[in-house]
Amino acid sequence: MEKLRAPTISAHGAVMPVIGYGTMELPQRPAELVAAAIAAGYRAIDTARKYGTEQFVGEGIRASKIARSELFVTTKVTEENAREADFMRSIETSLKTLGLDYVDLLLVHWPQPKVPFKETLGALAKAKRQGMTRHIGVSNFTLAMLDEAVSLCPEPLVTNQVEYHAYLPQDRMLAALKRHGMILTAYCPVARGQLLTDPVVIEIAKAHNKTPAQVSLRWLVQQPGVAAVPRALEERHIVENLDIFGFTLSDDEMRRLSALRKRQVRIADPPERAPKWDVETVA
Repeated sequence: MEKLRAPTISAHGAVMPVIGYGTMELPQRPAELVAAAIAAGYRAIDTARKYGTEQFVGEGIRASKIARSELFVTTKVTEENAREADFMRSIETSLKTLGLDYVDLLLVHWPQPKVPFKETLGALAKAKRQGMTRHIGVSNFTLAMLDEAVSLCPEPLVTNQVEYHAYLPQDRMLAALKRHGMILTAYCPVARGQLLTDPVVIEIAKAHNKTPAQVSLRWLVQQPGVAAVPRALEERHIVENLDIFGFTLSDDEMRRLSALRKRQVRIADPPERAPKWDVETVA
């Protein structure tokens, strides 16, 4: 079988695949799964200090024997390290743990209200200027936080990585990111499996001879300015999640899937670090 490849999406000089392999909570064989993802054709790998998978991502990359220049590796600095000195130590630790000289994208993982954004974003820009990362962005930022971050950061921000799937509207965030020339990177893209049993998703999947996961991911990346980082714990699902570019959802199917957002399901909402989320009005 011809190796699968995801098309790319670009913002502020960054060119990243629209589907990446997410590595949060890989309970078994994590390095093998990363290597399997690369072998299947993934070229974007998403990790974070908080995930505890950076070591395995590095091992998987080395096991794959792929050239470093072919990969787009993302990691994140957690909110506990929002102060500049801690931030710089965190990315140094990440690079050492990954066994890489640089990452392609470095994100502020969660906003830290106790530290001025200017300090954290200054450290983020510093990491880029020192060659520790090629591009920078944020994650889990609200609309107001995003606008503030863009205005304060000395270097352009590429993405806001947020929860996004057919059960959670993000229209206002998409519009804001478009205004800033940025990408929305969707995590929890199949709503932690909830979309896989939805009757509407199942019906559309059968019509295309695809799986509910493939339809859910296709709905995301068929929207302008959206990328996704699904997780998969089995090699067949790793391949399945990347095999979404041989079909197109009709306008009616896109509308039917978008209508599911009335469910207003938010999965990632840790009380110890989540901001007060923006409320989307669903017609």
